[in-house]
Amino acid sequence: MIEKLKGIEERFIKIEQLLSDPAVINDQKKYQELLKEHGELNKVVPVFREYEGVLEELEETKELLKDDDPDMRAMAKEEVPGLEARIEALTEELNILLMPKDPRDEKNVILEIRAGTGGEEAGLFAGELFRMYSRYAESRNWSIEIIEKNDSAAGGFKEVVSTVRGKGAYSDFKYESGTHRVQRVPETETQGRVHTSAVTVAVLPEAEDVDIDLNPADLKIDVFRSSGPGGQSVNTTDSAVRITHIPTGVIATCQDEKSQHKNKAKAMNVLKSRILDAKIQEEEAKRAADRKGQVGTGDRSGRIRTYNFPQGRMTDHRIGLTLYKLDNIMEGDIQEIIDELRTHNQAEALKEMG
Repeated sequence: MIEKLKGIEERFIKIEQLLSDPAVINDQKKYQELLKEHGELNKVVPVFREYEGVLEELEETKELLKDDDPDMRAMAKEEVPGLEARIEALTEELNILLMPKDPRDEKNVILEIRAGTGGEEAGLFAGELFRMYSRYAESRNWSIEIIEKNDSAAGGFKEVVSTVRGKGAYSDFKYESGTHRVQRVPETETQGRVHTSAVTVAVLPEAEDVDIDLNPADLKIDVFRSSGPGGQSVNTTDSAVRITHIPTGVIATCQDEKSQHKNKAKAMNVLKSRILDAKIQEEEAKRAADRKGQVGTGDRSGRIRTYNFPQGRMTDHRIGLTLYKLDNIMEGDIQEIIDELRTHNQAEALKEMG
């Protein structure tokens, strides 16, 4: 590991020199590529330099254990455990920084939320989950835009598909895929009984042209009039678009825009992302036996989380995390949950790496 880190530091120093080279500065493409690489290496190099500094300090302190002065030996004995603990923490941090990165982590996200069992109550909770994710996205200065929605009669959504755009969106949202269960007393419940409903969430990395190349001959494109709640027409022109990928049967629809051209572009984006995600899920299934301790994109059919409103409790079943701050969570305060899931994933990956 040390040799690898020294190589990274040498590359970091080389890039710093290149970034001040007038020839590189004038080549904006090259300059931006180096700037991006510099940013990535700058996450590792300062930690490595601190590690080397603490290691040197530890060796010097251990030498003082042999000193003739008893006070100096006592002081050194006190300092050694703290320095050793710091070395251990920095070693773990460096191991995590050197772990292979998920190439999809920096991508935007296609977020799909669908009401499951529980009728109108599930639709209401689907709306609340969408609001929770919208608030979280806003807190990260990410944008969220609805592509397709199907309103439920009591409010909320039967289904809502949206795009979340922002650096690293997928790296956070990928932990949200699965079944979200809600336990509470519905407004329509006269006996005060707690009901259980479910909502499914799917998080797809947004596909780019380099990820998916579709043959136009494989696409069936239908246009129709946009419709609102109850099936009423809300548009007098055929602006809504439905695209079917014939080989896979994957379908994407968009009717949110008044322009057919914009709806087609959005539907195509969702279609590509769904096809890419199907490929990813296939790869994940092949590796499932080797990754059973990790909680990445995960099995979408599995229950991942319960929101218990009477007790103000949220439980993530994958890692046994329970938090008693449900009101804050529903307002978008989910960073702690995501951080805990990421830490668990990293710990499992480190075990596999030995």
